[in-house]
This record gives sequence, C-alpha cells and structure tokens, in this order.
Amino acid sequence: MSHIPSEVDVLIVGMGPVGAALAQLLNRYGTKTLVIDKAQDIFLAPRAIALDNEALRVLQMCGLEDDAFDKVAIPEVRMHSPLFGQYSRAVTAGSVDGHPKLVTFFQPELERVLRARLQDSRHVSVALGVSLASLNQHADGVTAELQTDDGQSRQVRARYVVGADGANSLVRRILGQEFKGKTFAEDWLVVDAKQLPTPIDHVEFICDPHRPTPHMVAPGGRQRWEFKLNPGETREQMEHPDMVKRLLQPWTQGQDIEIERVAVYRFHARVADQFKVGRVFLVGDAAHITPPFVGQGLVAGLRDVANLAWKLSWVCHGRAQPSVLDTYDQERRPHAKAMINLAKLMGRLVMPSNHAAAFMTHGLMRVMTRIPRLRCLFENLEIKPANRFKAGCFVKPVRGAKLRRGEQMPQVWLKPQAGGEVMLSDDVLGTGLVMVGFGVDPSAGIAPAIAQAWAERGGSFIQINPRGHMARTSSLSLWEDLGGGLIPSVVPVGWLAIVRPDKVVMHDGPDTQGPSLLKHAMSLYGHAHDQRLALRRLAT
Repeated sequence: MSHIPSEVDVLIVGMGPVGAALAQLLNRYGTKTLVIDKAQDIFLAPRAIALDNEALRVLQMCGLEDDAFDKVAIPEVRMHSPLFGQYSRAVTAGSVDGHPKLVTFFQPELERVLRARLQDSRHVSVALGVSLASLNQHADGVTAELQTDDGQSRQVRARYVVGADGANSLVRRILGQEFKGKTFAEDWLVVDAKQLPTPIDHVEFICDPHRPTPHMVAPGGRQRWEFKLNPGETREQMEHPDMVKRLLQPWTQGQDIEIERVAVYRFHARVADQFKVGRVFLVGDAAHITPPFVGQGLVAGLRDVANLAWKLSWVCHGRAQPSVLDTYDQERRPHAKAMINLAKLMGRLVMPSNHAAAFMTHGLMRVMTRIPRLRCLFENLEIKPANRFKAGCFVKPVRGAKLRRGEQMPQVWLKPQAGGEVMLSDDVLGTGLVMVGFGVDPSAGIAPAIAQAWAERGGSFIQINPRGHMARTSSLSLWEDLGGGLIPSVVPVGWLAIVRPDKVVMHDGPDTQGPSLLKHAMSLYGHAHDQRLALRRLAT
C-alpha cells in the first residue's frame, strides 16, 4: 500500500477503469490526487467488452497510445431472426476522429495499463486495500475517514471527492442519492471462452425469443455469449458445466474449449438524481448503469471523467471559479439518460420476449431496411444520441457558427510545418485550453495583457493551415491539416475556435473577433475580479 497523504486536492474512491482513467487525467493536469480501492488486485474476470471511438479518444487523452492494449475492430453488428434471417445490421467498419467506430477489448488488460501509467506519478498516490468509512463535507473541503485492510484508520482532507465505486456505490449512499430506474426482470448468463474452433470477426444478436443470445469476438482468441434465462431457470442450473456445454454446442462442435467466466447477471437501467452534491461527484456506474445492448456502459463512464477532470483541475489550480463544476451534471446527465433510453429501446427491438412480439418487431425492422432513410438510422448508427450539450461551459451557438459549440472538435491528422512526426490533433492541442487559428495566426490582434491572462488560465495558441499552405511565424506552433478534415470541409480559412481540454468547442468565430472570443471564454470560468480586469484590458 502506498503512502496515504493527509491532504489532497481530489480523493477518488474506486480504482476500476473509470477511477483509474480519472486519476490518469488528473495526473496529466498536475492535480494532487489520492485514489483508493478496497481490493488489492484487479478483478481478473472480464466485464465490459466494448468501446466506441469516443471512449478510445478519452483513453488517448489519458496518454494511452493506439497499441497500449489489445483490441479487435468490429466491422458490423448483425441481427438474426429464426423467421427472417439477418433482418438488420449496424455498419461499424471504418473510423471516426482517428479511432475505430467499435472495438472489443479485455478489461483486465486495460486496467493494468492504466494503473501502470500511474506508477511513479508525481501527482497521484494510489492506496489499495483501503476502504471508505465516512465522508463529512464542510465549507472548504471534505474530510474522509478511511480504513485499511489491516484495521487501521486514516483521515484524509480533500478539496473534492469523486465516487467511482461502481453500481453499489457507498459514496452515492452516503450522499443519500436515489438510484432511479428499472431493474429488468430478465437474468442473463454471461460466458467468456477461448480456443473456439469457429472464430468470428463481428458481433451478432441471435434474436430467438426462446433464447435471445448476443455473441461477439474479443481479443486473445476470446468469444462472449449472453444467454437469456427462461422463466423457472435458476442461477445454479445455468452456471452448471453441463448446461454451459449444451448452450455452447452450436459453436464448439463437441470440442473442448477454455471457459474463462460463467456468471448470471441481472441487467439494470438507472440514473442518480444528481451527479454532484456539494463537493462530491459521481462517475461511471456510481452515477448511471445501462443495459449492455449498445455497449455503452464503460464508454459513458469515460465520457464522465473526460468532462470532470479538467474542471476539477482548473478550479484546484485557481484557473476557474468553483461554479464551473456545476456544468458537469448539466452536461453529462442528459446524455447519460439518453444513452440508457437507447439501450432499453434496442433491448426491446432485438430481444422481444415472445414469438408474437418477435414476428411483429423483426418483420417491421426487415421492412424498414428497404427504406433508405430508415435503414441509415440503424446501419450508420444515426440512432445513437450525439454527445452534444444543450447547456454548460461553452458559449451558446448563434447563426453563422461553423463548429458545433458544446461538442468535441473533429480530430484529424496534423503534420508539423517545421518537419517531424504526424500526430492526431488532440495530441497537438495538448492538455490545456487552446485558441486555434485555421489558416490564420490566432494571437494576432490579441493585446499582450489579454494573452498573458489567457496563458495564466492554461491557455495557448495554435495555428492549423490547409495542406500545402505555408506560413512563417516564429512564435506559434504551426501545423498542416493533412486530409482536409477541418479546412475547408468544416471551417474556412480565417476562422478561430477556443477548445477545452476535453476537446469540446467552447467558442468560435472569424479572426476579426479574436479578443471578443477570448473575453467570452474567460468569462465562463474566470473569477469575477479577473473578468472585470479582462474587460478593462480589452477597453484599453
């Protein structure tokens, strides 16, 4: 067990993949953090299995390279019916924002990689075998009573606490937060196995109302099945080796295989009333849990920490006022609820509970695939709610805006004009706030005092030019948009954008409005006296 500091900026309770990712982001932002977990070791049985391009982008922000852990890119998701054959599909081949649209992975490996990145960290202390006993909020912080696995008590004072301690979150219970939603009546047997004689390269939903079965490939020669339990079937019956062997017979062809995990789960769909109570926050399964039908459980937790980490850090470093933390719940809870609703809908569509419902639902979906616009809703994943905020820490859109404020800026490949390695734009933008100039110098026309105030708040300037457009500016980082993914397909030359550390567009406008864009952006998170100072500087 590592040393437990008596005072930290942020205490994270729970070191699953969501807690570990949050710790890694806080480390990159230079925020003094303690992360605890009552378990000494990683839970080795795989649990989450799917990540989309948004989750991979968050892991990129955590500093994980593309080959940091094994993944299998999924080209498509197929829906099969005993009556209609393959009646629908989702095309998941290709990439978005520099990452595959959908991959499967091995969760214990991802957790090991995230934890390894925290070893010898300058800013994060890790204490395993340590449980939370109580929390007491006060005006300027939170006092946490901790208990080690050898029975010792420790007290830690933190400015903020984050509960990343799962669906049965003690932090959430201490806060008195209700966990509203539906506990599904259906139980499911999850089987993970290796060394199958019949490999697959995709995900399929076998939508037989007698026994609905999602089936998918995973890294390391693995495959996963989820078998729905029928009325009267018990956990003991379903987890018995003879039953597992019988269920897998269509795929094993009588051969012996390696079974990694057999467990019965009951799926849930629940959302906490609030993701923030005073100085305490909830992330991941502590805040929301979703059925697995669209593979968004862990993805949602990673979205949480990308949104929260920079806000905590900016407040702790004095770069932002504490009110910016209120935008975490404002931005994240609506989208989490939308994804849960989609998962519930997909469960009803692909897993009807009886033959009559299956005939009607699957038959209708088969007909819908013949209508191009309706087919695109499913095949091109247009039914998936966009991770776009209606309100929060950004300037509300107006007519004429070129980028979607409150949504992540598209990620593209950039080449340094001075020569060097081609990089994804998130890595170029780095871990701070950035004003990006598209084909123009974003710092031009910015008074030195305002530029200094921007730098003091973690801001910088970067210029991205169209491919082949050369510029010579000694004071700026100059990059070329290799594939034209930003210029001119999204924004024209002469446009500016202010981008948050989580790569969400905070503000944008023409280069003639540079000082005004900075003023508005700083007013969203700067202290009141800093705003008045900035306004006086602008006036002069």
